Amino acid sequence: MRLARCLALLFCFVCCTAMAQSYPTRPIRMIVPQAPGSASDTVARIIAADLTGRLQQQVVVDNRPGGALLLGLDLTSKANPDGYTIGYAMIGALAISPNVVPKPPLNVLKDLQPISQTTTGQMLLATTPVSPFRSVPDVIAYAKQNPDKLNYASSGNGTPGHVGFELFKFMTGISVAHVPYKGGAAGITDLMAGRVQLMLESTNSITPYAKAGRVRGLAVSGPRRSDALPEIPTLAEAGVAGYEATTWTGIVAPVGMPRPIVKRLNDEINRMIASPSYREKVTAIGSEPMGSSTPEEFGKFIRAESAKWADVIKRAGAKID
Repeated sequence: MRLARCLALLFCFVCCTAMAQSYPTRPIRMIVPQAPGSASDTVARIIAADLTGRLQQQVVVDNRPGGALLLGLDLTSKANPDGYTIGYAMIGALAISPNVVPKPPLNVLKDLQPISQTTTGQMLLATTPVSPFRSVPDVIAYAKQNPDKLNYASSGNGTPGHVGFELFKFMTGISVAHVPYKGGAAGITDLMAGRVQLMLESTNSITPYAKAGRVRGLAVSGPRRSDALPEIPTLAEAGVAGYEATTWTGIVAPVGMPRPIVKRLNDEINRMIASPSYREKVTAIGSEPMGSSTPEEFGKFIRAESAKWADVIKRAGAKID
């Protein structure tokens, strides 16, 4: 009996090893729940190009925006779990939208297999360059004296910029009107033109405009200053004690994917994250490479972030308009 069990385990090990070594044998589709040209799409294409070389099969980006970022994740969860469809997901899709959309099409904590976290980052609170605001206290003072006279843009309902700004309002006691856009680029365009006065947007989208002086950066949302914008204080440094809102992305897959394929993808992604070329590319656009993580660690992180933002959303009253 013991010999038979050992032989069975050895057989399973050999089969799993063979599966991991033979995978992949054809192109892989990577679903991105945002539009082409978006900040997330830019990072997704960096990852797809790198993994293409590492896996020796083309990784093809398939943009599926819509549904408060959940359309693409739903398609990912319903795909065949054979390793040939994976999803590129971000904090908005995995930890925010499920807590603000009334009837989400999937349960992201149960219907997706985490693979690995890929980036971490933060957002920039910016104003139009012709505004009188030179600091966060300037904004707070004006907004308190002039409730609802200011507008802030976001890249859409339920996005990190939307919920992050609602948290900023809640923590400072100000009232500022929300103007959601279909993507960050449109919001940044109106911010530069002065049609909206404020925006909290991911650094990998808005940093080039801040460096060019086309928007004025006031503070970043993370626990420390951004490497891309070291001269700009954090919101906590600027007077909003305890404020912190980071962004992050990762790779997920349909539940039921064979463990050897999960491990192969996780191993290759972690090697990619550790490479100098990946670090250089994502840092140049305002993101930061995430340290290597196991599927279990990434899953635990997603659950913790979902719980955190559910609480923020409840306290700040953020909702899909």
